[in-house]
Amino acid sequence: MVRPTVVAIIQARMNSSRLPGKVLEDLGGRTMLARVVRRVRRASLVDRLVIATSCEPDDDPIERECERLAAACFRGSAPDVLDRYQQAATAHAAEVVVRITADCPLIDPGESDRVIRAFLDCQPDYASNVLRRTYPRGLDTEVLGAATLAHAWLEARQPYERVHVTPYIYGHPETFRLLSITGRENHANGRWTVDTPEDLAMVRAVYRRFDNDDAMGWREVQALLDAEPELANLNGHVQQKALVEG
Repeated sequence: MVRPTVVAIIQARMNSSRLPGKVLEDLGGRTMLARVVRRVRRASLVDRLVIATSCEPDDDPIERECERLAAACFRGSAPDVLDRYQQAATAHAAEVVVRITADCPLIDPGESDRVIRAFLDCQPDYASNVLRRTYPRGLDTEVLGAATLAHAWLEARQPYERVHVTPYIYGHPETFRLLSITGRENHANGRWTVDTPEDLAMVRAVYRRFDNDDAMGWREVQALLDAEPELANLNGHVQQKALVEG
């Protein structure tokens, strides 16, 4: 049987409320967006990679960075990210969509492959490692079929459902078949995403410990943080924004 085309769509924007321009901040000699792209490209089950940003002039630098990275760039709605995903998926003939955000420079291609493989094998409507969080925040990988994305695009009405792409799907388990991917151990308290200056300081410190080589896996990062808990303390107090905050 022919495997469906898997397209990773990485959403990126410049106007983050807590750390504007974060996706192009330097992270050991490369932009944070470049680190995410390099890591996602190592996922063996991803056939194509697309950066989805907005049509706003403020996001022109993201398109220029995509050109530098030889990465496809799709530009769409700024407030309606769900529409942006739907249009990007259609433009790139995605049969399976992998949602990743550009503020996760420690995303693990092996774990992303694990979620994709589970989706392909079990054929749910949606699979992710965030339904019941056991992995550190920042390894988030969501996988959904093109038909599921289109369904959400047509039906989602609440602003937070449009901004965050997938809440309509996992908020309606009576409609969609959901598959939760969890780890053997609980590291849900880990915060490896970048939304504040403190988050960026933590991730920069981690990269420095690995000589700014982005080939490390998440277990190596976890082992480092276990050995040097002061690194995790750099952003341990940062609270994740609620979905309704955008």
